[in-house]
Amino acid sequence: MVKYVFVTGGVLSGLGKGVVAASTGLLLKSLGYRVTAVKVDPYLNVDAGTMNPYMHGEVFVTEDGGETDLDIGHYERFLGVELSRRNNITSGQIYHEVISKERRGEYLGQCVQIIPHVTNEIKERIRETAREQGADVVIVEIGGTVGDIEGLPFLEAARQMRFEEGSSNTLFLHVALAPVLASGEVKTKPVQHSIQELRRIGIQPDAVVVRSSRTLDEEARYKVALFGNIPVEAVFSNPDIDLIYRVPLILHREGLTRYVASRLGLEYREPDLSAWESLVEKYSKASRRVKVAMVGKYTRVRDSYISIVEALRHAGIWSDVRVELQWFEATEIEADKSLTSRVLEADGIIVLPGFGRRGSEGKIHVIKAAREAGKPLLGICFGMQLMTVEAARNLAGLENANSTELDPATPHPVIDLLPEQRGIGQLGGTLRLGARKIIIEPGSLAWSIYGTREVYERHRHRYGLNPKYIDILEKAGLRVTGWSEEGHAEIIELKEGKVFYYGTQAHPEFKSKPLKPSPVYKRFIEALSST
Repeated sequence: MVKYVFVTGGVLSGLGKGVVAASTGLLLKSLGYRVTAVKVDPYLNVDAGTMNPYMHGEVFVTEDGGETDLDIGHYERFLGVELSRRNNITSGQIYHEVISKERRGEYLGQCVQIIPHVTNEIKERIRETAREQGADVVIVEIGGTVGDIEGLPFLEAARQMRFEEGSSNTLFLHVALAPVLASGEVKTKPVQHSIQELRRIGIQPDAVVVRSSRTLDEEARYKVALFGNIPVEAVFSNPDIDLIYRVPLILHREGLTRYVASRLGLEYREPDLSAWESLVEKYSKASRRVKVAMVGKYTRVRDSYISIVEALRHAGIWSDVRVELQWFEATEIEADKSLTSRVLEADGIIVLPGFGRRGSEGKIHVIKAAREAGKPLLGICFGMQLMTVEAARNLAGLENANSTELDPATPHPVIDLLPEQRGIGQLGGTLRLGARKIIIEPGSLAWSIYGTREVYERHRHRYGLNPKYIDILEKAGLRVTGWSEEGHAEIIELKEGKVFYYGTQAHPEFKSKPLKPSPVYKRFIEALSST
């Protein structure tokens, strides 16, 4: 039978529950089992696609074009797999399906209610994902914090699955915070209260992972065990660390792998975690540092760009350097151009993705300064589009060139709505999404990065380079070196490519893994570390 591990969170959000879920999945996979992971998000949005990053962090895009919660990215990176839009379940999806069934008459004669109709739909989605992906173990992370009213149907569905699947096939893993006071004392009372909140809705956790700024001592472990009604050996300490890829190793040393396997009746074999140990060791030994200036419009919430941050970290580890990030808000540069001098002090610059006019002129100013100063420059998605606008204005002499997204009346729409996007009236789920083929031009920087004629990278955009301007831009010194099957420009470089200057319409960060870094980010970091 399929085994289910339900991961819940208590006290507050942002504890790293997704990393704990991903780490648990990695440890069980290392025992030889097929593992998948599902993130449940209680919000009423159908997916994360229409949410501002300040509200929910990065929108992670799956291979099949799902706009999902950022924790799906953690799962892919830790498990080394490609997941689907099906791995992210939201209240919006569940209620939409229940109401659709009611309108079709599938519940004819019934009073449709949260229990059993909504909870049944939740359980079926989880089980269906397990069947489709051939999983032996499914990690189900329930988003939000225990006590949130919107999460109650999902917790109730999990409680019912314990009843239906049996206690030997389900495990409840609770992640909660034990703060450390200024006096140095660790307080476990918040953990105790969050466990009590779980019990009120009928869930007794089988294990607790305690997040804290330091490792729990034996007294604190005993308190959590006593008031949580679990064995001391089911209390696991997860202290703050400098690298999230240490977490699986820490939890394994704490005994989580053996405990979960035993609790679920899985045969235990000592896992081979040597690749992860080597990864952590390489990170620890890196002595050289490179500084990357991150220029974007959502920099106050770093989770807005978490896949890029992790892709840079992967690239740094495998290039034997430590990557230091310096964050610059594009709107502040727009208001004070002198801030650009600070941006140029970095070893390299990334113009981050985003949508809309706010901060765009600040980004364009940075791109111009970087190009003229010969600084390594990487533009991702909207960043590539603004690199095109800058080249049109300052290399091709097209005054007031712009994207029609930013200025519909621009005399030179070098970036325009993609033809297939015209006439679309609904915003959610209608962007150009998911993995798309990119055809690489031989002899280009892109060719040296990928070393192959065709690659697949994930996309999330509605606008692209206007083909009417390609000849003009190429005569001015820009070069298109990557094309889509439909003939869209995918990658731009400078013809005189003495310095790393690379714009990509795709998001290569979404496919970067700790043990297999993105070729684009790896070459970018290599360019910085060789200067």
